[in-house]
Parts: sequence; structure tokens; C-alpha cells
Amino acid sequence: QVQLVESGGGLVQPGGSLRLSCVASGISFSLYRMDWYRQPPGKQRELVAGITGGRSTNYADSVKGRFTVSRDNAKKTVYLQMNSLKPEDTAVYYCNAVLSSNDYWGQGTQVTVSS
Repeated sequence: QVQLVESGGGLVQPGGSLRLSCVASGISFSLYRMDWYRQPPGKQRELVAGITGGRSTNYADSVKGRFTVSRDNAKKTVYLQMNSLKPEDTAVYYCNAVLSSNDYWGQGTQVTVSS
């Protein structure tokens, strides 16, 4: 059974930092591309950042220079370090694992940026 479990969300003030984690089980983690998506209130889900098995990364323009995606294949974990957070970063953040036709999602973790 495949599971992706996110953690690390919470309430943070503007300018603050959070690190999200997503632990995978039931997949050959190192082979999968791992992406972070987010869904702000009332809006569509959007891609935030991604990292391939070879550790190539990509980022949405809105988070470049502030967010960093990384992975630890031994721990089957992908991370999203979020710095200089803004109120517009408020969203539910989801972890996504993709390999060919295999596409798995976590349950999401809430990030709220507010003073």
C-alpha cells in the first residue's frame, strides 16, 4: 500500500520559515519524481516545486529564491524548506509522487501565514 504523509505545516508570521516533510512508503522512492503542490483557499491546486530522482529541481516563479526542495532517498523523504513566507503562501500543501503512470498524493498539510 502506497502512502505519502506530509507534516510540518502550521501557523507562521510573515517573514517566517517552515519546513515541510513528506515520508513515502510502498514505492521505490528513489525512482520517483517528487513534487510539492499547494491549493490556496478558493483557488486551484498549483505546482510549487519538484525534484527528480537525479535531484534536478524546478520551482514556480512565485517561490524562487525563497523555497528549496530536497530529498533523502535513504529516509524516503522529500522536504520543502520555506523561507520569507508571505500571506499569499497560505494554502494546503500536498506531496505528489510520479513515475510513468503511477501518480500518488498525500493528504496535505495546512500552512497559514498571518500576523
